[in-house]
Amino acid sequence: MELPVKPATQGPAKSKNTPITGFWRAHSKKIVIFRDKKLEESLTSGNDAFLGGNSMAKKTKFNLITQLHEGILKTAQATRTGTVRIKRSDLKNLIETTFIDAAKIAAKGERVRFPVIGALVRKEVAAKKGGVKTTNPFTGEPMVTKSRPATKKPRWSFPKSLKETFANKRNW
Repeated sequence: MELPVKPATQGPAKSKNTPITGFWRAHSKKIVIFRDKKLEESLTSGNDAFLGGNSMAKKTKFNLITQLHEGILKTAQATRTGTVRIKRSDLKNLIETTFIDAAKIAAKGERVRFPVIGALVRKEVAAKKGGVKTTNPFTGEPMVTKSRPATKKPRWSFPKSLKETFANKRNW
């Protein structure tokens, strides 16, 4: 996969396969790639008061797009002509690890949003008491119910736009 990128006009000349390092803000519409190591370190350390951020460390929510973008910046290689190359296997591994990380975060109880397709969240199912005498609805014979412990299960919620797309008969 190749993405067109303008070559850097300042600084030393980059070799053929120099990894691109960078920093991206989720609320920004622009993707900014910094080639200056000191600036990148100051931004990633949380000291970004000059960008309007708070220098105090806060717990942030998992953001799928940010995770994918940071992974792409780490694995991308810039050529002499200024194009960016990413190996297909690297991209596949990046997507898999990002989705696994999202599942682990959701298992801890945080709601993880996937753009356009929905959100993954953990649902806690209450314990069920056993020992209740009932009848089997199929055979009619008496039976005793078994107890079930409380469990935590994954639940997927779809956005309204996706539900409307499936409900529209023109899309069938």
